Amino acid sequence: MTKSYHPALLSGRWQQFSLSEQLANIGSEVGRVALAKEKGDVDRSHYAYGRALELVDATIADPRWIKTHRLTELKRIRELLVDYGVGSNKYANSKESWDRYFLPFNYAARAGR
Repeated sequence: MTKSYHPALLSGRWQQFSLSEQLANIGSEVGRVALAKEKGDVDRSHYAYGRALELVDATIADPRWIKTHRLTELKRIRELLVDYGVGSNKYANSKESWDRYFLPFNYAARAGR
């Protein structure tokens, strides 16, 4: 059995969040991955990576996005995250590139509250 990092959140609450809220939360975890990588903290980076990946997978599984153009984007985020977290980072992602992608979702999620 795989460990769940967010059992309470994924027990149903996650599907109540808007896409902006979901991506803002994913962005927070990806930011933690990037900060840990910058500091050379491999354990913390891998732990944050696991949390981020779990949220990405939960978003991909969200039935609201299954038959939309968002699903392709979400799968691409997953591919880039895997490459960044445990791959060779062939797409040359950085904290700055992740921030450029995810911060607008943070602003949109806050505006929607």
